[in-house]
Amino acid sequence: MITDAGALSVEQRACVNSWLGEVRVIADHSWGQTDTVVIEVESQAARFIVKAGGEKNGHIAREIRAHRRWTGPWVSKGHAARLIGADEAARVLVTTYLPGILVEGSSAQQDPDMYRQAGTRLADFHSQQQVFDLQWNDNLRKRVLRFLDMPHRIASETVKRVRSELAGWPTGGAMTVPTHGDWQPRNWLNDGGVLRVIDLGRFDFRVPEEDFVRLGRQDFLSDPALEAAFLDGYGSDPRDRGMWRRMNVAEAVGTAAWAFMVGDQAFEAVGHSHLARLYTA
Repeated sequence: MITDAGALSVEQRACVNSWLGEVRVIADHSWGQTDTVVIEVESQAARFIVKAGGEKNGHIAREIRAHRRWTGPWVSKGHAARLIGADEAARVLVTTYLPGILVEGSSAQQDPDMYRQAGTRLADFHSQQQVFDLQWNDNLRKRVLRFLDMPHRIASETVKRVRSELAGWPTGGAMTVPTHGDWQPRNWLNDGGVLRVIDLGRFDFRVPEEDFVRLGRQDFLSDPALEAAFLDGYGSDPRDRGMWRRMNVAEAVGTAAWAFMVGDQAFEAVGHSHLARLYTA
């Protein structure tokens, strides 16, 4: 029985107990910015990761769907965790534990080979299926407008420029692929030089550019060699110039507004810097 995981509900504990039996908590890896709980547990034979969320948490359902249908190319090669048990209604899942250290903040974050592997992993994921989303462009515009209507500290002049640009964005649909949704070094593990993937809480079908945009605003800026290695691993550059611009605007606005809402000033500054690069002069 898992008896020392106070962050889990009674229903969630019951699910974990039915899948794993007797385990003990080793570490709490939760970030604390959302109600997603990430707990490392151990049985006599193995370690596991338990992820759970509150009543309004949508990330757990996304992650469950990703593991059930889309992580096969990674799991088959040991590049992602294997799903042990999941319950969407209870908002809880258990996966195998992946060894390794986070690429973010380590020397591996400046290693082109990590990015080459990341490009290869992403291509494996994206290439599984294409779906034409008839309302993608319309929903993207609505997404940016929703963030602009939230409390934020984006300069009024920048807001005007964004709204003006939005008026000229295309309508209708776009081709989408299965995306990770937060593809960057904080969700990569380095296990003796092998890159493994974690955290699929933002999984969804999106345009492929969305899995490039967070790297584009940070790691690729720091060293062009990392971008070159990433594209080499991916096998091509799928970014359409117009869509790339739109995705960067959406990312910058969303980052600034969301970070302000949760009180993360450092992350908010990332959003404002991104906006400054997009709207210079």
